[in-house]
Amino acid sequence: MGPGPVNAHPRVLRAMSADLLGQFDPEMTGYMNQVMALYRPIFGTQNRWTMLIDGTARAGIEAALVSLVAPGDTVLVVDFGRFGLLLQEILGRIGARIETVDAPWGETVPLDAIAAAIARTAPKLVATVHGDTSTTMAQPLDGLGALCHAAGALLYVDATATLGGMAIATDHWGADIVTGGLQKCLGGPSGSAPITISDAAAEHIFARRHTEAGIRAADMVDGNGPRIGSNYFDLAMIMDYWSEKRLNHHTEATSMLYAARECARVALGEGLEARYARHAAAGRAVTAGLRAMGLTVFGDDRFRMTNVTGVYIPESVDGERVRAAMRDHFEIEIGTAFGPLAGRIWRIGAMGYNAMKHKVLITLGALEACLRAEGFVLPAGAAVTAALEAWEA
Repeated sequence: MGPGPVNAHPRVLRAMSADLLGQFDPEMTGYMNQVMALYRPIFGTQNRWTMLIDGTARAGIEAALVSLVAPGDTVLVVDFGRFGLLLQEILGRIGARIETVDAPWGETVPLDAIAAAIARTAPKLVATVHGDTSTTMAQPLDGLGALCHAAGALLYVDATATLGGMAIATDHWGADIVTGGLQKCLGGPSGSAPITISDAAAEHIFARRHTEAGIRAADMVDGNGPRIGSNYFDLAMIMDYWSEKRLNHHTEATSMLYAARECARVALGEGLEARYARHAAAGRAVTAGLRAMGLTVFGDDRFRMTNVTGVYIPESVDGERVRAAMRDHFEIEIGTAFGPLAGRIWRIGAMGYNAMKHKVLITLGALEACLRAEGFVLPAGAAVTAALEAWEA
């Protein structure tokens, strides 16, 4: 019950046990086409280029950035937590000129501040995280794509922590690339990164196409832009692999394809609106239960992620002893924190297969018992009662 990874859905684990297929077997390429179709509604898009990057969620982030950004390009990063810093780390390795618009951890960046930063920096790309699990805040994105496009910039969104648990509105936001991961709200294992790419971003990427010699056909024409600085994360070649060309770029991670397909089937079978409502109920219940214990919830309630909640560790309590007791006595893991929040907050996740009423209640009951064992005085049973009421609110 931490900020991810979480327990995978049993159907996903079963799907991964299926036998392997050759990468050009018609059944395999059929599954690839199904994955593209299944993830469009999850991303809230009609984008043709909706597919998977083989690797953890960070692989999707890096593929997006290295394929969009050339050395010397100006990129504006919306920075409100650890993963805004990660975007800057990756962009720095690419050789981008990095500008930022910032908010303290626990807050988000106002749209007018982003607009002013776009006007000041004239970026080619604006990059932001949607939900940053390090701070448990979700950046509002309505209107951001329009601001970017009016300034001639593209918009990249990292939705690793929210895809499948909070509404992702790629087309409505005007986002040009959105990436995610399976291991959080989608209830799968880490190792595959869903991605969706707009036509405008695809045009930009294909202008940088330089197909490797061993797989290029005689009639292929390279783009006139600078070659993408990574072979493995070259979206131009990966898109050709997922297209009707089936231009071999890498061997698709078959078991992860099965997992990603089943994650999407589970999500769509539940219904996306019902799924988002379930995550919202779980988040409300966790927050209400923590407050009923007399604990202080971290961050701005207006922008709280539904699937991860930060809570201050009481000064009288050893946070790591409580986490260890949760794990040892109740087989429940809750998260620690990073950077300026390390040792100050716990992060409790309720997402994917774990965003269930009984799991939230058991977690809160376990935390209450472990806090009491540390000498922290709190009203007995109040957390579970408050969580039950909040779940139904």
